[in-house]
Amino acid sequence: MKSLRLLLSNPRYFAAAWVFASINILFGTWAIYIPTVKANLMIDKSELGIAIFFLSLGVFTIFPIASTIINKIGVGKATCYGVVLSSFAALLPIIAPSYYTLMAGLFLFGAANGFTDISMNTLVTELEKKDHQKIMSASHGFFSLGGVLAGLGSFMIGPLNNPTLHMAIAVALVLGIHLVFYKYIVGLKAAPVEKGSFSLKVFKPLLLLGVISFVAMGSEGAIVDWSGLFLKEISMAPEALWGAGFLGFQITMTLGRFLGDAVSAKIGPVRIVAYGACLAILGYVLVLTSTTYLAIAGFAISGLGFSVMVPEVFRIGGNVKGIDSSKGVSFIAGSGYAGFLCAPPLLGLLADSYSLLECFLVLLGCALLIFVATFGLTRQKRKVSNV
Repeated sequence: MKSLRLLLSNPRYFAAAWVFASINILFGTWAIYIPTVKANLMIDKSELGIAIFFLSLGVFTIFPIASTIINKIGVGKATCYGVVLSSFAALLPIIAPSYYTLMAGLFLFGAANGFTDISMNTLVTELEKKDHQKIMSASHGFFSLGGVLAGLGSFMIGPLNNPTLHMAIAVALVLGIHLVFYKYIVGLKAAPVEKGSFSLKVFKPLLLLGVISFVAMGSEGAIVDWSGLFLKEISMAPEALWGAGFLGFQITMTLGRFLGDAVSAKIGPVRIVAYGACLAILGYVLVLTSTTYLAIAGFAISGLGFSVMVPEVFRIGGNVKGIDSSKGVSFIAGSGYAGFLCAPPLLGLLADSYSLLECFLVLLGCALLIFVATFGLTRQKRKVSNV
């Protein structure tokens, strides 16, 4: 818990971690009002799906240019601007008066979130380099806490009965705390990188990290979307336990991220990803027994395994020699988002053709792929610093 103490005791580290929490507070608050927006605009599920696609489109549109903007204005300023843009963009889908303005609002919200995601991970990478501290995993733990805060905010739906006011309160919370602490990070700039000529040899470690990010975030998305249905249809769990797999996954995910920095400091980023993959493999084996309580335990163990993977690949990607930290983070973020968005629907198609058991067999294979990829990273050790 050393990294958590660092975040809570050092205003510069807390300022960075609060950005992680902010993004999930805003996104989580929007998410709980998706049914309300759908009803108010009188759109069907397919139209809602297309609208949400524009959220993803906004994210992917900003990725190719984010690193250039970050390097031009400085990672500290980019992160602070990102928080402000995300805060105001979060209001747009809620107040959208029509279907087309909803799509436009979601596109801008996605673009602002994508930009902030890259800048905040680059910011933490640079803080770790400058201060020789490990806070990346705990910062991602704050992202998880942001989701918890958004979930607690759902209790305000009834008393407020006003989605716009609810989102405005979330924005006020995000910006209020950000305004107190932004001065600690706004002036930070990325350290210059000694660059050579581009070659596949230089880029190879990043490709491996992209594969890990794609598979890890895709697996996270799949568990979030399909764990409840697996317990209901495959394990025949009672209704009271349908959400237990998701809950166990989220609890161990948050806990693992607060513990991950200390473990990473002792054994190294690549090794902790390999151990995380082993935990994920064990978790999937338990899930595939189809026994209710073993499956719930399996989801929890998988959460612990996946908790350290994404923070560590961001950490490693920001330290690939010869590549700007913002470009490394941008590539990994893009790969991860692609996996997170693509995996659940692809597995849904597989479930329609076969069953959820086959889906989780595929996820087990993905965890094995991550484990194998860590051996490739170990061989590329000279190309990555702090590994």
